[in-house]
Amino acid sequence: MSESFDIREWFVNRKDLLVISGPCSVESREQLLATAAGLSEIDRVQVLRGGIWKPRTRPDAFEGIGEEGLKWMREAKERYGFLTMTEVAVPEHVELALRYGIDILWIGARTVVNPFSMQEIANCLKNCDIPVFVKNPIAPDFKLWLGAIERLDGAGLKYIGAIHRGFSSYEDTPYRNAPLWEIPIELLRLRPDVPIITDISHICGCRELLQDVAQTALDMGTLGFMIETHNDPDHALTDAKQQITPASLKKAFNKLVYKKKNVDLDETVLLNLRKEIDEIDDELLNLIAKRMNISEQIGDFKKRHKVTVLQMGRWKQILEHHINKGVNLGLDKESVKDIFEIIHKDSINRQL
Repeated sequence: MSESFDIREWFVNRKDLLVISGPCSVESREQLLATAAGLSEIDRVQVLRGGIWKPRTRPDAFEGIGEEGLKWMREAKERYGFLTMTEVAVPEHVELALRYGIDILWIGARTVVNPFSMQEIANCLKNCDIPVFVKNPIAPDFKLWLGAIERLDGAGLKYIGAIHRGFSSYEDTPYRNAPLWEIPIELLRLRPDVPIITDISHICGCRELLQDVAQTALDMGTLGFMIETHNDPDHALTDAKQQITPASLKKAFNKLVYKKKNVDLDETVLLNLRKEIDEIDDELLNLIAKRMNISEQIGDFKKRHKVTVLQMGRWKQILEHHINKGVNLGLDKESVKDIFEIIHKDSINRQL
């Protein structure tokens, strides 16, 4: 385990990969200490996580051990030297976590969806020095995620991070929560001051996908991982399928490929390729502008001849044509569909 890790310094320099691990739920003293003992043998793990209060969908499910578990977290911290971290959903959770010396808090996806709950927690944390991470909301609502962070900003918190844990989707995907990488990328673009780590356990929902998703997150430039571990995951009281043993986590880290985030100036091949992409992007923008100019001319024609703006038959026909052509060119079907739906929406707006 990393010795004397300074989480506040990490927020400033972001040099080390932040690794947070531990059980989904703190179930017993023996379970927590056994898991912490295994994690203490992994140098990369700096923070011990543990769910004390669990927001469950059904009221008859295990909803956490409560305050007693905070005592065990404190004991694990003293014995193994980890920083400790837990989820809070109401002001009472915040007060208890601070009382027992929890080092870092996170706010879960179910809480982030409710601005009233977020504001209550923000008020409770006003001008507090403790680092707080905000998970993305369950649904792919970027503004809710950003708004939750802004509420903590307004409360004067200095150390705010984000956790990408994937998004619920009605589509059939191999994931428990679809990654939708473009959403954390957008958060990074708008709030580069907020470091983002990846909760690969909640994205995957099963052990079999963890390695690949961890590598993808690393390739995307994540600044850290949250990974659920348990000394006996098959018998865990919550999320058994997505938890792994500390020994399995150690093996997973050994398989990861770490890549450079910055390019040296002498790597001219990549620089030339990027220049070529920039030129193509400029050309694309010019073509889109030209297309919209023609759309406006079509709109004027329709107005003069009293023709409806939306022609669904033609739209379906050209969309199908574009998708088929795109697929034949080796492009992703859904990406082509998304691109032309955005273009079509703008075109319609210009004709109104």
